Amino acid sequence: MSCQFRRIEVIFLLFSSIPFLYYFLPVVLLLYYLAPYKLKNTVILISSLAFYAFGEPRFVLIMILNILLGYIFGILIEAFHQRKWDKLFLGLSLCTSLGMLGYFKYADFFILNFNRLTGLGIPLLRIALPVGISFYTFQLLSYTIDVYRGRVKAQKNFILLATYIASFPQLIAGPIVRYADIEPQLTKRVYSIDKLALGIRRFVLGLSKKVLLANSLGELCEIFKASKDLSILFFWLYAVSFTLHIYFDFSGYSDMAIGLGKMLGFDFPENFNYPYISSSITQFWRRWHISLGSWFRDYLYIPLGGNRVSSSKWLFNIFLVWFATGLWHGASWNFILWGLLYGLLLVIEKQGLYRLLERSKIGSHIYVMLFVTLGFVLFNAADLKEAATDLGAMFGLKGYPLFSAEFWYYLRSYSVTLIISALAATPLFSKLVASLNNRKYGALLTKIAEPVLLVALLLVNTAYLVDGSFNPFLYFRF
Repeated sequence: MSCQFRRIEVIFLLFSSIPFLYYFLPVVLLLYYLAPYKLKNTVILISSLAFYAFGEPRFVLIMILNILLGYIFGILIEAFHQRKWDKLFLGLSLCTSLGMLGYFKYADFFILNFNRLTGLGIPLLRIALPVGISFYTFQLLSYTIDVYRGRVKAQKNFILLATYIASFPQLIAGPIVRYADIEPQLTKRVYSIDKLALGIRRFVLGLSKKVLLANSLGELCEIFKASKDLSILFFWLYAVSFTLHIYFDFSGYSDMAIGLGKMLGFDFPENFNYPYISSSITQFWRRWHISLGSWFRDYLYIPLGGNRVSSSKWLFNIFLVWFATGLWHGASWNFILWGLLYGLLLVIEKQGLYRLLERSKIGSHIYVMLFVTLGFVLFNAADLKEAATDLGAMFGLKGYPLFSAEFWYYLRSYSVTLIISALAATPLFSKLVASLNNRKYGALLTKIAEPVLLVALLLVNTAYLVDGSFNPFLYFRF
C-alpha cells in the first residue's frame, strides 16, 4: 500500500554552497574571533538563528518555542525532583516536543492512513516540514531526560541552552549532540590555531565528499530515474550508486559539521566510522549514524528493558526501536519497513547467524553489503509500489533485459567516480597517510603537502559549485 504524499519544499542554506562558503561562514568566523569571550555564545546563537531563517523565517519561531519549553521544563523537573512531580513535567516535555514533531512531520501520514482505513476523506494539512526538527527535537529530549535522571543540572542561562540546540554546525543534520557531552564546552572551550586548522581540514574533506562524490553519484541516480532504457544491470548500478551516494552525502555533511564545531572550539561526536567495511548488520549500525543509534539505545531500548527481559518482551523492544528508527527517517511506509528489516536481521544475527558470519570475512561482507544495498533501494523509493518494482527488477522479476545501451554508457562514464567512491568508503586512504607519516621524512612531506592539497580541493569544489546546479542534501527531509 502506497502512503507517500508531497511535502512543501523550502530553500535552505547548504554548507556546500557559495553563499555559505564565501559569505556566511567568513563573516561568522570573523565576528566570533573578534568578540569578547563572554559574547562568543551570543554570536553563535544569533548567527545560527540567521542561518536557520534563511530557509523559512517562521520556522525560527517554532524552534525558539521548542527551546523555551525545554528550558522551562528542565528547570521545573529539577526544582520538583524531591516532590516527585518531576515525572509530570518530564511527561509534559515529552508530549510537547514529540507533539510538535508529530504534527509537522507525521500529521498528513496519519490522516492519509486513517482515510484509507475508514473510507473517509479528511483533507491533508499539507504542512511544510521545519528543516532539522527531528535532530533538534532529539537533542532537547536528551536534555530534559538527563535532567530528570540527574545526569546534568538544569541550565538556568537561556542563551547557553539555545546555543546548544540552535548551533548552526549541527542544527540541521546532526550529529545528534547530547547536552551532557557538550555542557562543559558551552562555558569553557579551547581555542587554538591547531584546532582551527584541524576544523578547516575536516570541513574541506567533508565538502569534497559531498560535492565531488555524493553529487556526482546523485546525478547518476537521477539519470536512472529519468531513463526509458532500463535493464537489470542498470537497476543494480543505480542501487550501488545510491548506496555510495547516501553515505558520502550524509557522512560528508557530518564531517563538515564536526569541522565547523572545531573552528568554534567545540568537539562534536563522530557520526560515521566506515560502515561499509562491516561484517554484520550489528556492526554496521555501530558505524552508521552513530549518534542516532546510541540515542535510541540509551533513551528507548534500555529504558524498555533492553535484552534483560523475557524473549517475547525483548523481541517487542527490538522491533519497537527499529519501527521508531524507520519512522524517524520519514513519514512513509517504506521507511518503516526499512527500519523493521534491520530489526529482523539483528534478531536473526543474535539468534546464531552472527557466529556463522565470523567464519568468513568475505561471505559476511557480501551479506552486509547485499542487505544494505537492498535496504537503501527500499529507503529511496517514493512509495511501496516503486520499491517493489525496483527490488523485483533487480532480481529479474519485472521482465527487463539483462543490460541496455544506457547501462553500458553510464557505467563507462561514471566508472572512475564509482571506483574512487568505493575505495574512499574504506580506511584505505587514511591508512596510506598514516603509513606515510610513519616513514622517514613522511610526516614532513605530509605537513607541506596537506595545505596545498586542501586549497586545491577547495578550489575544485568551488568550481563544481559555480558550474553545476545539482546540490541537494537528502537528510533535509528529516
